[in-house]
Amino acid sequence: MFIPKSSFEVLEDTKPDDVSLPAFMVSTTRGFLARMDPIVVLPLEFQAVETLLQAMPVQTQSGKPGLLATGQLGDTILRDLPDLTDEVEKYHDNLPVMNALYRDYSFLASAFLLEPCHMRFIKGEPYGLGRSFLPAQLSRPIVRCAELAGFKPFMEYAGSYALFNYRLENPDAGLEYSNLRLIRAFEHGLDPTSSEAGFVLVHVDMVKNSGPLVHGTMLCLQALDNVDGVSSQDQRKAFNEGMRSIVNAMQKVNGIMETMWMKSKPRSYTSFRTFIFGITSQSMFPDGVVYEGVNDGKPLSFRGESGANDTMIPLMDNFLQVQMPDTPLTEILRDFRDYRPSNHRQFLVEVKKSSEELGAKDFALAIGIERNSTMADEELELVKESRRLWLQALNQVRDFRWRHWCFAREYILKQTSHPTATGGSPIVTWLPNQLQAVMEEMMEISNNVSARSGPMELGPELQDIMDLVERQKQTLSKEVEKYCRERGVGAH
Repeated sequence: MFIPKSSFEVLEDTKPDDVSLPAFMVSTTRGFLARMDPIVVLPLEFQAVETLLQAMPVQTQSGKPGLLATGQLGDTILRDLPDLTDEVEKYHDNLPVMNALYRDYSFLASAFLLEPCHMRFIKGEPYGLGRSFLPAQLSRPIVRCAELAGFKPFMEYAGSYALFNYRLENPDAGLEYSNLRLIRAFEHGLDPTSSEAGFVLVHVDMVKNSGPLVHGTMLCLQALDNVDGVSSQDQRKAFNEGMRSIVNAMQKVNGIMETMWMKSKPRSYTSFRTFIFGITSQSMFPDGVVYEGVNDGKPLSFRGESGANDTMIPLMDNFLQVQMPDTPLTEILRDFRDYRPSNHRQFLVEVKKSSEELGAKDFALAIGIERNSTMADEELELVKESRRLWLQALNQVRDFRWRHWCFAREYILKQTSHPTATGGSPIVTWLPNQLQAVMEEMMEISNNVSARSGPMELGPELQDIMDLVERQKQTLSKEVEKYCRERGVGAH
């Protein structure tokens, strides 16, 4: 199906056996997961890469210490890994294999660059400097894999660390959480009960529910486009059906997100977090990183892996037309858009355009429609339902971002003094920038549609939601002020 007012196709059949298509293409069934389950084993030509990756983790599959436990990875790569760029070219027409190669080279590259920081961290020392030079046997193949697969030549959330990094223990059991295992890990992640495995696999479990989110968005946009010319009442019923799908999907995503507390412990996060830092805005790489044989020897800089690169919440921001403040923090948000699969990036652009052209927000809220004395009671009830669902969808975005802030507070702010997140954003102020924006949007809409009083009030559930928003807004301001004061940083 196509996004209205666009030539962008959202897949219904993901064509899992078609190797000519990129691994990541948005669908109504698998949402933002890859079209197929990730490739686990590399082609035989890359046995040297496979061997290194299996020997790399702090704790290997056998339970014995790996190369990162003793700081031997860098020397082993320089000694044992050949430059396999010519072998990469053999698979340039097989994009899922190219995605797997990109994943695996990005694991080796991040581990190589950040290994010295990890060795200092486990001794209780500051991170210090990472390696500022990526040797040709890593730099040349990762640049080529990334170019062909559609990523930056550095570890990304979807294409590498999280969404293309799971395997099914039992292929017949599907994507149930208990059936998920990591393919690659830095620390103890090959043990499915570890915090590293939990951190990654909860993200996979969340994104598993993005298919209905995409489907609901498409239903809403198609209802607004109304190519069949149905009545205004039937149009609104179809729009509300799509909104219900969105709200239900986000509720499931948020419910799974809450399981992070049990599956990945706050005190364990900082020990494997070292390896998912980027280059941009990080003290470990003050002058960037030189990729040997690339960019005429000039240093390169990329943001690190971050859950902020997921596509679910940006989809909601774009469809719901959430207005972000014009701040340097929002500029970082825009920069993050480049760090996701190219098909996802284009999907977000087209949804934003379609939502605005079709007037999704104006249609949902129908400001002032209650002054139309000829409107039947049933139609007014449908409008109230649209308003209610719109605010509930925004509330799910708020819930997601509030929980993300709580994670940042408990997993990072209380565990480390390092000032930046893995993606290079300021750890204290960046998440609140977006969270405040969605809460302010909810309060403005609630006031504009008289959600809490009068003949079009939206009921006790919305009353409770808006009461919570007001409390959280005050709490957030106090918490941000506290951490800014403790860390000596500005609040904006």
